[in-house]
Amino acid sequence: MIAIRRRLIFWLFKAYLRRWGKIILIYFALGLLVFFVLRSILGFAINEITLARKSTIGIVGAYTIDDLPPSILYKISSGLTSVGDDGAPVSSIAKNWKIENNDKTYTFYLKKDIVFSDNIALTSDLINYSFSDVSIQRPDKHTIVFTLKNSYSPFLVTVSRPIFKSGFIGVGDYKIDNLKLNGNFVESIRLVAVKNPKDIISYQFYPTQDSLKTAFVLSEISKIASLEDVNFKNTNFYFFRNVSVVKSTNYHKLVTLFYNTNDKDLSSKTLRESLSYSIPDSFSQGQKSNGSFSPLSFANVPGQDLYQQDLEHAKTLLDKYKESASQSAKLSITLLTLPKYKKTAENISSIWKGIGIETDIKIVNEVPSDFQVFLGDFNLSKDPDQYPLWHSSQISNITHYNNLRIDKILEDGRQTTDIEKRKTIYADFQKYIFSDPPASFLYFPYVYEVTRK
Repeated sequence: MIAIRRRLIFWLFKAYLRRWGKIILIYFALGLLVFFVLRSILGFAINEITLARKSTIGIVGAYTIDDLPPSILYKISSGLTSVGDDGAPVSSIAKNWKIENNDKTYTFYLKKDIVFSDNIALTSDLINYSFSDVSIQRPDKHTIVFTLKNSYSPFLVTVSRPIFKSGFIGVGDYKIDNLKLNGNFVESIRLVAVKNPKDIISYQFYPTQDSLKTAFVLSEISKIASLEDVNFKNTNFYFFRNVSVVKSTNYHKLVTLFYNTNDKDLSSKTLRESLSYSIPDSFSQGQKSNGSFSPLSFANVPGQDLYQQDLEHAKTLLDKYKESASQSAKLSITLLTLPKYKKTAENISSIWKGIGIETDIKIVNEVPSDFQVFLGDFNLSKDPDQYPLWHSSQISNITHYNNLRIDKILEDGRQTTDIEKRKTIYADFQKYIFSDPPASFLYFPYVYEVTRK
């Protein structure tokens, strides 16, 4: 009986295949074809979603096409060298270099696999730096030689400036896709990745921090870069839903009290020391500085913060100054400040009042040509050279500081390329500028990156 059933089942299965086999095979083949087509389409869609990246970043400032922010420029191109946060130059477009002729001749050897975003290979004749008092030779297409009239150690940092062909064609990961101007100023700029056209970064420029914040709230932009504070009307961005806030320290800007050393009162080293000893040891707006260099710089020497707050000593020095100046009445100082540092100015004014100094705070919108004390900031260059700020010969020396020892140190600092020797030179610079302070170096400001999730 079992054998008969098996033969019956086999016969029925065979008859079924004879009648429907071709149809089954056709539908099976169609099924496989549909499966692989769908798999290919879904794979492509997933890949496109993965590769597609688009962000719109808001930045405060009025920029022309000739002075775009470094954060944008270095996405579009690179220089012969690159410079880390410590100020030490490393290779970039140039694979290596040599320095000869008493630090006046720089020979750079180019990498051979660098191409511009238009697929033109980089050669020495396409490097279009232009410097005064510098002669340029191109022995071959991968070598370029600069001969300086005088030795200048920051030159390796100078040639980190991005290289472009006409039309802002660079050798970076991105290229300019669209640029919109409002008169001479850039209103917006869109970058597209050279290797992935789905990777797009758009920048929108705004005149003020307030207008930038409003643009973010209105969803005109998805990210704010380098925001000075996170307050918005009666709240702040920390309380916004689906918004992330990242706080960091801007080590490229140093908030500083500048003393006019030509002023009848501030010309006194004793008074400037008194003011320096009154400065708080911490600030809510930024990281306290221990000198005029970034703490990341190779030139910075830790442990030289000679002016930790000491109000008793500050008052003793103030009394000593008054005695030497035959001044019995309260000392009065006019403190000019940029609007964004008004709270810091008020804090310092309160401290000065406590040691016997009346302070008149006035708001200015730019660096004043004449002042007693000015609360402002300065941008730290990648190289530790601060010759323009403190050398007595420089117009940009707004404190009118005149210290022959400091002049000599600054001259030596820019005439040697050996980093170890420069460390020693700038250690002396910090030591002696603390002993005769033309300024009080306050803090590196906090900045915030606000992103919509």
